[in-house]
Amino acid sequence: MAFEIKTINKVRERFKSPPRPEIWKDVPDSDWNSWIWQQQKRIKNLEQLEKVLEVTQEEREAFAKSHEMFNMGITPYYASLMDPKDPNCPIRLQSVPKYGELNILPTDWEDPLQEERDMPVPAITHRYPDRVLFYTTHNCPVYCRHCTRKRKVADPSSSTANKQLEDGLAYIEAHKEVRDVVISGGDPLSNSDDRLEYILSRLRAMDHIEVFRIGTRNLVTLPQRITDIFADMVKKYKPVFIHTHFNHPKECTLEAFDACAKLADAGCMINNQMVLLKGVNDDWRIVKELNHKLLMMRVRPYYIFQCDMSQGISHFRTPIEKGLEIIENLRGWTSGMAVPHFVIDAPGGGGKIPLLPDYLVKHEGKKWTLRNFRKQQFEYIEP
Repeated sequence: MAFEIKTINKVRERFKSPPRPEIWKDVPDSDWNSWIWQQQKRIKNLEQLEKVLEVTQEEREAFAKSHEMFNMGITPYYASLMDPKDPNCPIRLQSVPKYGELNILPTDWEDPLQEERDMPVPAITHRYPDRVLFYTTHNCPVYCRHCTRKRKVADPSSSTANKQLEDGLAYIEAHKEVRDVVISGGDPLSNSDDRLEYILSRLRAMDHIEVFRIGTRNLVTLPQRITDIFADMVKKYKPVFIHTHFNHPKECTLEAFDACAKLADAGCMINNQMVLLKGVNDDWRIVKELNHKLLMMRVRPYYIFQCDMSQGISHFRTPIEKGLEIIENLRGWTSGMAVPHFVIDAPGGGGKIPLLPDYLVKHEGKKWTLRNFRKQQFEYIEP
């Protein structure tokens, strides 16, 4: 046991806490480490933002023209990860408005994945045969500028009321073919522990539900949300899968490490779903560093998503070749555990489509000619 503790602490030493901006230097640790305080003190306007960053003219004008369409909200913790002088800081790009949000292309969709079309009741999207998406809140700690659900996230009128919640649970209970529930939002961890436990207990009481997943970015933007009380509660409902959303190594802090450790120790299996974002992580070196850090945090790199065709996020979208290039520079050059699936969530509700570099050179009868990561060729003969 002593050896195990020493090993964990050795890994933990590689992660650091971000320095607090001057505005929060004197905040007591009891407040800073409270997820409620972090939510209450979110940066929501330019006056607050200017106390943390050297706001550019572009950011100022983009905020003025975009905030009615999609609110700005940044927790003090996540703001502490931003470079106050660099407008191209990868954390800043994800959380502060830019001109690109005002450019709505003719090819952009309000609901690119057609989640509303496959919605039998207001809180449920049922697209795949054996699983559903369950919306439980409109709120998030940070309103990511690349959000694919801008149409409803941050909009209080889209909040899941108790009736919608009950209708969603009733739908899941009535559909015995459903074995897997993705609890989503917004960010479901914006709910109270009591409301979350109610949802988990109701689902676990249904014999046909085998697993449920909690889709949350709190591990990244508000790791203080993962309290000991929350981890102990989740432990009762195993197996619980956590799908989170780290996009850059700067987000892998000591606070994030400890939040992931609490969930992993509680028996949760944590997967990461990175979104490929221009200027943020469209470089295989950044993705490789991120994935190595995630593995040390007991988080499995699961997906790289091509950026969706949502309105106002085209400035984040990269060529598809960029995702293939990243996979090409991961597969074989690092362990398979650090190589996620690169997928496009097909516009129009077609579901996730995986893409890979072409490792098949040719196929003649029973002979397959393949190439490896070094571009060396090998023949495989079928019996």
